[in-house]
Amino acid sequence: MKFLVLNGPNLNMLGIREPEHYGKETYEYLENKVISYCNENGVECECFQSNHEGALVDKIQEAYGVFDGIIFNPAAYTHTSVAILDAVKSVSIPTVEVHISKVEEREDFRQISYIRLVAKKTITGLGTDGYLRAVDFLLDYLNKGESK
Repeated sequence: MKFLVLNGPNLNMLGIREPEHYGKETYEYLENKVISYCNENGVECECFQSNHEGALVDKIQEAYGVFDGIIFNPAAYTHTSVAILDAVKSVSIPTVEVHISKVEEREDFRQISYIRLVAKKTITGLGTDGYLRAVDFLLDYLNKGESK
């Protein structure tokens, strides 16, 4: 099994940017945490972060036929990007939307999520542990699909 972990704009600034919302863990720590957890669960994992919408769309398209699942924190693009929504729809790879903060308790504009329209699950407010719960969900989801 192989998962792609995508992170959108400003997540490279974890540990620096608004620690009251996003905590003090760095992006490097997040990557290592997710990769280690995937390895422990027999999953190959690739992480990718970009501040550029087109780079995220390109990575999603490149995932077609390569990855079994996507764990995606689109960050600010959650609320604005139809292009990312369309890219995820076009590859039909089971995707879990993850947010470090509890977006449902934040600003009104954060209540809109385009990616949620195609995500198999949304996980919010668990800090970086949300990524681990996404791994668990995808493993369960994909293993159930194989047993049908």
